[in-house]
Amino acid sequence: MHPFKDIGLASRHHTMTDLWQNAMDHAVALARKAGSLVRDAVQNDMKVMLKSSSVDLVTKTDQKVEQLIIDSVKEKFPTHSFIGEESVAAGEPCVLTDNPTWIVDPVDGTTNFVHGYPFVAVSIGFAVDRKLEFGVVYSCIEDKMYTARKGKGAFCNGQLLNVSDQKEISQSIIATEFGSNRDTEVVDKIFSSMRKILCLPIHGIRGVGTAATNMCLVASGCVEAYYEIGIHCWDIAAGAIIVTEAGGVLMDVDGGPLDLMSRRVVAANNKIIAERIVKEIDAFTPLRDDASTETED
Repeated sequence: MHPFKDIGLASRHHTMTDLWQNAMDHAVALARKAGSLVRDAVQNDMKVMLKSSSVDLVTKTDQKVEQLIIDSVKEKFPTHSFIGEESVAAGEPCVLTDNPTWIVDPVDGTTNFVHGYPFVAVSIGFAVDRKLEFGVVYSCIEDKMYTARKGKGAFCNGQLLNVSDQKEISQSIIATEFGSNRDTEVVDKIFSSMRKILCLPIHGIRGVGTAATNMCLVASGCVEAYYEIGIHCWDIAAGAIIVTEAGGVLMDVDGGPLDLMSRRVVAANNKIIAERIVKEIDAFTPLRDDASTETED
């Protein structure tokens, strides 16, 4: 092959790589700015509104932060697409295409935020050709900036992240959440799964009230796995690539590959732990994100 035959293709690839790095740098700056708004709001009274139920909350801060991110992205990257929790709640479509797409949860952990529980995150995922290119999760109150770029590793405040090397489920901590669905049949399945996993036995079950942060805890090696049914693509998009870039694995609760729109996820330090958890989950199938405008925190 002539040494210069593919130089045009290589040059275009390099240009696109630089463009996505530019987008990631912008996402980090936006997450930090959004986090500042969240911290300021924690100190003040906030107006709380309801979405799908009395436990599915939204605040003016959620809406303000998302609008800040949308406006900034549209100005800097006008051809890019956007999927945001509050936009979807307002009736915008939730469709992931091949176009560069920002997948955003402006305040992941709204219930925590409302109650002053100190785990609230700004989550920004970015996909191209329906594949995640980078993820940014800013845990605002902790001031922890988690970042990952495809093929470049995962970091927290600049420090390289690695998942736990634990292979024994009995020596593991597993994270999960109850979600905001209070249908008794769903709640029974959630409790059943937790009981079976807890009694394997494992060291314990934890959950900080935000999917994005739970996934970052997997990436950090603090917990061995996180699973949940009922979350949304904007809850897990950024965290998903942070987990894989830290050496972890992702799958559906049925053991198949992760589908961002399915509202089901298992994120783990390795396949052994992930598959052991899958065996104990009483799975159910929520309405897909790309088939509904329903939202949950």
